[in-house]
Amino acid sequence: MVNRRVILHVDMNSFYASVEMAYDPSLKDKPLAIAGNVEERKGIIVTCSYEARAKGVKATMPLWEARRLCPDLIIRKPNFERYRKASQAMFELLREYTHLVEPVSIDEGYIDLSEFEGSRPLEIAKLIQDRLIEELLLPCSIGIAPNKFLAKMASNMKKPLGITILRKRDMPDVLWPLPVHEMHGVGEKTAEKLHTIGVHTIYDLAHANEEQIKKLLGVNGERLIQKANGVDNRVVNPNSIYDFKSIGNSTTLAKNTTNENEIREVLRKLSLSVSNRMKRKEVLATKVFVTIRYGNLKTITRSKKLKNPIGEEKEIFQEAVDLFFAHWNEEPIRLLGITGQDLVEKDDAVKQLDLFSYEQDAKDEPILSVIDQINQKYGDQLVKRGVKGEKKEAPTPGTSFSKDFFT
Repeated sequence: MVNRRVILHVDMNSFYASVEMAYDPSLKDKPLAIAGNVEERKGIIVTCSYEARAKGVKATMPLWEARRLCPDLIIRKPNFERYRKASQAMFELLREYTHLVEPVSIDEGYIDLSEFEGSRPLEIAKLIQDRLIEELLLPCSIGIAPNKFLAKMASNMKKPLGITILRKRDMPDVLWPLPVHEMHGVGEKTAEKLHTIGVHTIYDLAHANEEQIKKLLGVNGERLIQKANGVDNRVVNPNSIYDFKSIGNSTTLAKNTTNENEIREVLRKLSLSVSNRMKRKEVLATKVFVTIRYGNLKTITRSKKLKNPIGEEKEIFQEAVDLFFAHWNEEPIRLLGITGQDLVEKDDAVKQLDLFSYEQDAKDEPILSVIDQINQKYGDQLVKRGVKGEKKEAPTPGTSFSKDFFT
C-alpha cells in the first residue's frame, strides 16, 4: 500500500510551434508563430515559439502587430493532423513508464509514479524530458508534487524545459505570495470577485473565511480554498478519458403546439436549466442531445458531437435549436428535452484549436477576453470563424480521448 503519492504533470512547451520545428528543422531557434488568416493583416496569433515571445509576440495578438514587433517572424498555418500524431507519440512514450497516465489535453497529462521509490520519480521525469527532446524533438516542462494541483502549478514555474518539485511545505514561500489569478482554477472573472472581498494572493485565499468564499463562488469556492492549502485528492485516472456522463432536462408542454416562438421559449428554459446544473458540477458538454415527443407519443432523439466543449445557456440553446429545426416534421409537439453529454471537467477541458472561434468565446473565457479588447480597438470583424475539419477516429487510445477535441 503506497502511503504517499508522486504525481507528474507533463506540459509540452509551445506545442504547435515545437511540432512545426520538429517537422522542419530549419525553423529551429527562429521566431515562429502559428496563426489563422496568414495572408491577411487581420489574422490572429494563436501560439508562438519562445524566440518570438522574446520579441514581444504573444497569443491573441493581431498579425500586423506581431510583424511590427518582430519583422522576421515566420508564420505557419495550423496542421491539426500533424499535432494529433505528435500527441499520440508523446502519450505512447509516457505509457512506457506506467499505465497510470491521464491525458487532459492534446499536449499535457498527469502521471502517477507513486509505485517508484526514492529518487526514481525525479530520474524518470528527467528521462522523459530527455527522450521527448531526443526522439520527438519536443520540449516539455514537468511538475513533480504529491497531488495534481501542485504538479500543475509546478510545471508552469520553469518554461521551457524545466523540472520543478513542489511540496506542501514549500507553499508558504513559493505559492502563497503569488497573485490569486496565477492559481490554476482561478480565472479572470473569479479573481475579480475575490478582489472585492480582499483576496488578492493565494495566501489570502488559503486563509479566507470558507463561508464567505462559498457564498461568493458557490461549491467551487470550497474546492479553491482546499487547493490553496495544497489539498487535492483527485487520482490519476487513465479511464477518465472514456467517461460518458450527461446532464439533461425535459418538460411536457401544457398543450401540444406547433408555435415556433413557444417551442423556442421552452428550449431556452431547458438550456438555462442544463447550463446551471453543468456550472454547479463544473463540467462542459462535448455533445448535445435533443428529445422530441409528438402528440401521438412518437419520440425521436437527435444528437450532435461538438467540435468544442460548451456550457453557457446561449451555446446550448443554439445547438438545441439547430438540432430541433433540422429534424422537426412540423407536427404538434408534446414534450421537449435537452441533454449535455460526454461531459468533461471544466478545469481540464481543452478547446480544439479552431483559429477562427475566438470571437464567439471572447466574452466568456479569460484568455479570450483579450480578443474583445482587440475587436473594440481594431474592428468587430477582426476574428473570423472557420470551417469544421473532418472528424477522424484515432487508431489508439493515445489521442482518441474525449478531452482531445482534435478527433
